[in-house]
Amino acid sequence: MLSIRKMQEEDLAEVAAIEKENFSRPWIEEGFRGAIDKENTCYLCAFVDKVPVGYAGMWIALDEGEITNVSVKKEYQGQRIGGRLLEELFRIGKERGVTDYFLEVRKSNQAAIALYSRLGFQKAGVRKNFYEDPVEDGIVMCKR
Repeated sequence: MLSIRKMQEEDLAEVAAIEKENFSRPWIEEGFRGAIDKENTCYLCAFVDKVPVGYAGMWIALDEGEITNVSVKKEYQGQRIGGRLLEELFRIGKERGVTDYFLEVRKSNQAAIALYSRLGFQKAGVRKNFYEDPVEDGIVMCKR
């Protein structure tokens, strides 16, 4: 059974492990620790049977939400967990006055681009060489 709640201190080691599993330049535990309790952020964690399996985060400025992280443990990918996390971010964002959402995604990450497109995001631009290890363009996507 999938459950989603606000990310907490005790989730950070597992969240950092999932981040490391999925990204070549991962955030470290301290990066998440510095973000989870700020007034202008929303970080969520998804659980299956009380085990952290994914997370998503967003920074909020006025009516804009910058989605900073969406990641799901490899063995749980393809089960719509990322989509559920994003839908919960949108619900919370709406409560907090967010009307526009933005994110960057690797040009080669077709699965993520397809997910974001299904959720109403559209391509807004390209950031040349935005990513490192390997160097790759970032696609800027927005949902209004």
